[in-house]
Amino acid sequence: MAAQKINEAHEHIAKAEKCLKTGLTKWKPDFDSAASEYAKAAVCFKNAKQYDQAKDAYLKEAEYHTENKTLFHAAKAIEQAGMMLKEQKKMPEAIQYIEKACMMYMENGTPDTAAMALDRAGKLIEPINLEKAVDLYQKAAGVFENEDRLRQAVELLGKASRLLVRLRRLDEATVALQKEKNMYKEIENFPMCFKKTTAQVLVHLHRGDYVAADKCVRESYSLPGYSGSEDSIAMETLLQGYDEQDEDQVHRVCSSPLLKYMDNDYAKLALSLRVPGGGAKKKKAAAPQGGAGGAPAAAEDEDDYEGGLC
Repeated sequence: MAAQKINEAHEHIAKAEKCLKTGLTKWKPDFDSAASEYAKAAVCFKNAKQYDQAKDAYLKEAEYHTENKTLFHAAKAIEQAGMMLKEQKKMPEAIQYIEKACMMYMENGTPDTAAMALDRAGKLIEPINLEKAVDLYQKAAGVFENEDRLRQAVELLGKASRLLVRLRRLDEATVALQKEKNMYKEIENFPMCFKKTTAQVLVHLHRGDYVAADKCVRESYSLPGYSGSEDSIAMETLLQGYDEQDEDQVHRVCSSPLLKYMDNDYAKLALSLRVPGGGAKKKKAAAPQGGAGGAPAAAEDEDDYEGGLC
């Protein structure tokens, strides 16, 4: 079967080369037919699992589509060449081809196709290179944003934000989350704005920036429905516990279903949050809120849990 497909592929290549020949009665090469024959050859090689030869055939197809000024089809062929490299586990090279195809889609005036290809590339590279995946998702989001496709843009920004958190690039994550929140506000998806506020608070507290976390919550009160919502009450309780170094209160909020069932990267932030100078959850009852007994208790724990994750 494989040998038959390889023979078919070579037959298509022979036909392609014939299409490119010129003579007394044929002054111009037939680039369109040559591209078509190379496309057929590529499929035959792919079916025979000859991925390197399939890649070369796709690149030849792209070359002749480019000669024929059909950039969209050239970009598609280059993207397919990238997928052949993916089959050979050559992921960085595969992504390079897909990015090249995306530039051609943009040049051709089909930005949506470019953004979708960047998204696919991000998914491919994510298991082995989170930094590159962030870059691809952000580029894809930028393309959709330029086209006023905010729903698609914000979904891709969300992927980038989560990976930035996983990479512990928390300063960049705060910027990405704010951009997400602004987009959700623009498309009037206010419940998602509430969720992004919670994510912002967790990220800011892990950065040790209580003021920025508190500011996010204060600003969110201008959102319709935020005041008195489950999200706002949880964040007020969390910030109060964090400010008063009440490890019990922080633990209760962070292990509540509201935070536990967030996207996995944010749920992990919640479960690993510690108050300044705190550590494991206190076993004794917390001091009354605002009472004078709160500070000494925190001080007692400080030596036992010094260096806890903030």
